[in-house]
Amino acid sequence: MNRDEIKKLLPHREPMLLLDEVEIDAEGRSVARYTVRGDEFFLQGHFPGNPIVPGVIQCEMIAQAAVALLPDCAGKTPLYTGLNNVKFKNPLLPGDTAVMTVELTNRRGIFCFAKGRLEANGKLCTSAEFSFALLAKPQ
Repeated sequence: MNRDEIKKLLPHREPMLLLDEVEIDAEGRSVARYTVRGDEFFLQGHFPGNPIVPGVIQCEMIAQAAVALLPDCAGKTPLYTGLNNVKFKNPLLPGDTAVMTVELTNRRGIFCFAKGRLEANGKLCTSAEFSFALLAKPQ
């Protein structure tokens, strides 16, 4: 999926759309990529002269990558309901291409449960387990 196809599923738009492409691998996991350009809003002031992608943004990238696993999310708003066992191992920097790998672990109605990881340059940056709800948009 390219950015235009991702926008058909995710309600996020620039500057909060944090995926460049998404595909499903042979194991049925979502594999997404985002190249950090260096001019993103979240790098302004984090940190001057030493920009590092904030951990909360990395968690958001992982969560957005779950979209390809949920074709029924089109027209709905995904909202975090939980974030567990988050680990930050290496920084994500401008020029890096973040590779997010996500798998669904369970689903109950509107509630989805997943685990994912974000790697760059062959190194683990962030891993997390998370849950979210797919809410219908108000009419």
